This record gives sequence, structure tokens and C-alpha cells, in this order.
Amino acid sequence: MKSHNRSFIKGILFLSALFILGGCENNSGMVDRTYQLVWQDEFDTDGAIDDSKWAFDLGAGGWGNSELQTYTNDARNIIVADGSLQITAINTGGSYTSSRIKTQGIFDQAYGRFEARIKLPWGPGIWPAFWMLGADIETNPWPQCGEIDIMEYRGQQPNIIHGSVHGPGYSGGAAKTKSFGYENSRFDVDFHVFAVEWGEDYIQYFVDDVLYQVIEPDDLTGEWVFDGPFFMILNLAVGGNYVGFPTSGTPFPQTMYVDYVRVYREVE
Repeated sequence: MKSHNRSFIKGILFLSALFILGGCENNSGMVDRTYQLVWQDEFDTDGAIDDSKWAFDLGAGGWGNSELQTYTNDARNIIVADGSLQITAINTGGSYTSSRIKTQGIFDQAYGRFEARIKLPWGPGIWPAFWMLGADIETNPWPQCGEIDIMEYRGQQPNIIHGSVHGPGYSGGAAKTKSFGYENSRFDVDFHVFAVEWGEDYIQYFVDDVLYQVIEPDDLTGEWVFDGPFFMILNLAVGGNYVGFPTSGTPFPQTMYVDYVRVYREVE
């Protein structure tokens, strides 16, 4: 069953706007903010993705990371069913197919809370991600456009996720990053909410109700480029420089389940 509760930010759903009430400092030292829901996909209608909200990235070529998969829009690789978006990586006999979708050209936003509730796959060489790129990437190429990785995950480490930013002077292996993990649990056995709260001079990273990283301009070794609109991406890669490559013990198919994606804007 789809969960509409938010354990960290408390609020009420009224018509099409969700307001999360706050505005003061709580006992953890964090500032509670007031947010309004401005964009969402609850994945409640079975079938193809909603093309008024998402577009596909298609094809092969490694995507700059020596990845092995070819991205398709085939229903075997991507479908909405049983209340979730399901992105599936398939081994087709030595080659791999999967899917990657984005809101580029459809929806982007500067600042706010961006969150998704996801159950992850697992196995060596499996690389799911929920992330964002600067909307000006076509005229301001990566890494100058900026990249915010809300959640990345190496399938061979099913108890650990990673949150990062990339920009000029701190991209690729030099990205500003931090990990979050569990000793006695795994991200492939249940859904978790992965989120960032982003403002003019901070990006805060959350897993469920836990704040595990705060990035500010002075933390970076280069220019702060997180001051314009970004679009969102969901994908499931196979292989690549970040995760290594599948082994004979990597099970296929592997599916990334996304219960919802929601975006909020801070209300002053």
C-alpha cells in the first residue's frame, strides 16, 4: 500500500497543496521549514509513464561512466504497476537493457525539498540513482551546470547509500560526498525516503527522517553552482566506473521500485 505519511515533515493535505508547518528550530538544532507541494508523481495509474511529467533518455554508449546497459522505453524495462514505477535491468545474454527517465524540458526548480520513496535492487554492478542536473546543461556543460546526487547506491553494498554534489573543481572522483548506512538492515528489503532540502547556501541530505549531510559553499573546493533550476533523473545502470561490473553472482532481472516522487517549494 502506498504511504502518504512523512515522518520528518509534518503537514496536512488540503486540496492540491501540502503545507508543512514549522519555521523554528527543533530539538535537533535543525530549522523546520514550511513547504508547499508543487509537483508529484504517485505512480497510481498502471501502464506507461506519464509523458506530461517524464521524458526518456535512450541508447547506449557508456554515458561517460563505462556503463554496459542500453536504455530503452520497452515495458520490460519500465512500467507503472501495483502502485509503483518499476525500472528493471535485464541481462539479455551478455548485454544489458534498462531505463532512464528525466523531467528535463518538462519540470525544473531551484531550491525546495525533492524526495522519492524507493526500494532498491542489489548485486555487484547494479547502480540505481535518484539525482538532478542543472537545467542549463545544454549551454553550460557538466560539471559547470552542477549535479546533485540525492541517492546513489552500489548494489554490492546493499546497506549503504551515497549523497554527493559535482561541480567545477569537485567532479567525478573528487565530488563532495558522504555515505549513510545501516548495520542490520538493507535498502533492498523495504522502501526508504531519500531527500534533499536545498536553499541558496545549503543542501541537506536525508534518509527517512535522518539528516546525514549538510553541504555549504565553504565546503567545496570550487565554485558553488547550485543557484538555478535543476531537473530530476531516475535510472538503473549496469556496470560503470562507480560500481564495477556484474559478476556471475549478480542476479537478473533486478528492479528499482519507486513509490512516489514529490517536490516542494519553501513558503516564506
